[in-house]
Amino acid sequence: MKFTLSWLKDHLETSATLDQIVETLTRVGLEVEDVRDPGRALEPYRIARVISAEQHPNADRLRVCMVDTGEGAPVQVVCGAPNARGGMTSVFAPPGTYVPGKNITLGVGTIRGVESRGMLCSAAELGISEDHEGIIDLSTDAPVGEAYAAFAGLDDPVIEINLTPNRPDCTSIHGIARDLAAAGLGSLKNGAVAPVRGEGKCPVVVDIAFEGEDRRLCPAFALRLVRGVKNGPSPEWLQRRLRAIGLRPINALVDITNYVTFDRGRPLHVFDAAKVRGAITVRRAQAGEELLALDGRTYRLDPEVVVIADEAGVESIAGVMGGEHSGCDEGTTDVLIESALWDPLNIAQTGRRLGIITDARYRFERGIDPNFTIPGLEIATRMVMELCGGTPTEGALFGEIPDASRIIEFPFSEVRRLSGLDVPVPEARAILSDLGFHLSGSGERIRVLPPSWRPDVEGKADLVEEVIRIVGLDRIPSTPLERIEAAVIRPLLTTIQKRTRLAKRALATRGLVEAVTWSFIADGEARLFGGGGAALKLANPIASDLSDMRPSLLPGLIKAAQRNADRGFGDVALFEVGQCFASDEPEGQTIRAAAVRRGSARHEGTGRHWDGGGRAVDAFDAKADALALLAALGVPTGGLQVAPGGPDWLHPGRSGTLQFGPKGVVGHFGEVHPAVLKSLDVKGPVVAFEITLDALPLPKAKPTKVKPKLVLPDFQPVSRDFAFVVDRAVQAGDILRAAQGADRTLVTGVELFDVYEGANVAEGKKSVAIAVTLQPTERTLTDAEIEAASAKIVAEVAKKTGATLRS
Repeated sequence: MKFTLSWLKDHLETSATLDQIVETLTRVGLEVEDVRDPGRALEPYRIARVISAEQHPNADRLRVCMVDTGEGAPVQVVCGAPNARGGMTSVFAPPGTYVPGKNITLGVGTIRGVESRGMLCSAAELGISEDHEGIIDLSTDAPVGEAYAAFAGLDDPVIEINLTPNRPDCTSIHGIARDLAAAGLGSLKNGAVAPVRGEGKCPVVVDIAFEGEDRRLCPAFALRLVRGVKNGPSPEWLQRRLRAIGLRPINALVDITNYVTFDRGRPLHVFDAAKVRGAITVRRAQAGEELLALDGRTYRLDPEVVVIADEAGVESIAGVMGGEHSGCDEGTTDVLIESALWDPLNIAQTGRRLGIITDARYRFERGIDPNFTIPGLEIATRMVMELCGGTPTEGALFGEIPDASRIIEFPFSEVRRLSGLDVPVPEARAILSDLGFHLSGSGERIRVLPPSWRPDVEGKADLVEEVIRIVGLDRIPSTPLERIEAAVIRPLLTTIQKRTRLAKRALATRGLVEAVTWSFIADGEARLFGGGGAALKLANPIASDLSDMRPSLLPGLIKAAQRNADRGFGDVALFEVGQCFASDEPEGQTIRAAAVRRGSARHEGTGRHWDGGGRAVDAFDAKADALALLAALGVPTGGLQVAPGGPDWLHPGRSGTLQFGPKGVVGHFGEVHPAVLKSLDVKGPVVAFEITLDALPLPKAKPTKVKPKLVLPDFQPVSRDFAFVVDRAVQAGDILRAAQGADRTLVTGVELFDVYEGANVAEGKKSVAIAVTLQPTERTLTDAEIEAASAKIVAEVAKKTGATLRS
């Protein structure tokens, strides 16, 4: 919503400065987005008189002018304007002035050998119009030496505010002035509208063709005919105001409706009466009907759109935009002025369906003042008579103005209860009265009738808001929270909140980049990852490929990796921590952490290398990421099992399941199945893991969070390698766990470093080689002790897996 300072002062008697007005607007809830003061930019420009204009000695199209600027001796200016002549009055810019139309700052220069000390300006060079045919030609009585901006009325600041949808009353400058007056910044000028005396009844009949519930679409329609008008350009003051707020002047009749729309928040429309055939009907559009609108576009209509039609067809889209056929032009002599009420919801739906944004739609969809239907018609009629002449008929009202009055029982104690601010009752009463509320009763409890222009005020809390925003939130005292001295404040974050934060930090330290993907995915993608159920389909998806709640984080991450690859970043590693959905029940929503690696984006290093070291990622890279995450989260992994295989979207022979027992599955890792990559149009290899943070075992409760004492062994560790021959079906993990359990006080590390099948190993067997680290704590191990420990390890592995030591 834009308006000029002078326009505001048509409705507000005030001596406040621009800065005070801007500060007060924001304070009362009308946030100021921008203030543009063209007078400051044009301040250096002065009115000057051209004393003489002689031909330039070295250029046919230039003149050397002597200019009286009103200060001191005349100034020499070289000018190329064809209309430059002696005796004319124009606009002068001295050296050092910034010229917006040319984006230059003037200096003293020499043009074709003649010095020029300034510039005579055109309107285009000042940025006030597109006229660049010649320099500005002012009347001879223009005061030489005075500021041009003040003389031309261009020093009027433009204020732009950001309106919330619940303030339709402030889509008018009069409504904004009312708020400022209530805030103590002046007094509201009388907004009463005197009726216009008409001659005879309006000859045009309006049929509102709605029954039952549809009557809400157009409850009232006011119309008046004005005969004998002379349409043409509107006066300069009106054009100047419309241009200032970004509107293009068209002609007097149209400009009047635009003026009333902003001045009083009352959209109107004018029809050329000669182009309207027969009676006017307000109805739903018929399927397939079309309208060439005033914006030059043709719109195809449907029965959800309300239209104004005559016997020939549709003439206007109700409350949104008029039609080209019945528009007013220079040949209009008889004009029909329309002031109607429209259903806000229907106007909003029509505007969205047709893609039309207009000032009328902006106001109607928020809800205009129903009681201003007739006064709006009277204002427009009076302005038409003043600017275009003509003789009006009496105004006609079809339908009836709906009664939207409602009484609110309001105890003033609600102000204190809801805001914590003590506002004296007389002050609160005065604020509500100044805002247009009608009060009945005295004492602490009154009855309040909201004005017709405030459809947003429905209850006691709304009245408290009105009082508080005018009083000012800065009057609420600052009260510090009580300091708790006797007790230690307990942690506020839950375990899952802590793990979510820690998981993001841990994955980022492994070279993974965080991504945030949609919580909605396409139906086909959801089915690939175990979703696609009817309960997780969106009733109103924002796009056809965002129709289902995601059952996994991996679809979004995998597609994000491919989008990076399509743009030249093939070696990409991404992670995400977010919500996934298995059902529409609360327990079906879980927090998961997932990551994908593509190309050669391994943890040890990414990208190609001169020695060919850029090995492609594999399932073990994903496993390492998953185990590193569990370690960072402090999850006890002593009982963690890695079972082969995983869900269908992972490669069956290159994946694993992380679990604490058969029923304690916490996640999966591995290479993404080639069929899944093909369905997603993704090129591999891609490896991934996904862990459900909600499923992880809770950390053990500790009496204190102090870290344990760091103990560093004083003795050298001993490493021994063992190669076992086992059945091919035996898992390497079972061998590792058996070796670890042989002597938990001495064995501190077990690592798999080789698996071999082939020559010198029997059919159906394999050789598994492990390295065991023995760490003494009391003394250096003797050879006998090392041999005893080794024998114990061999015996334990043989007992648990049936392995034999390879000879």
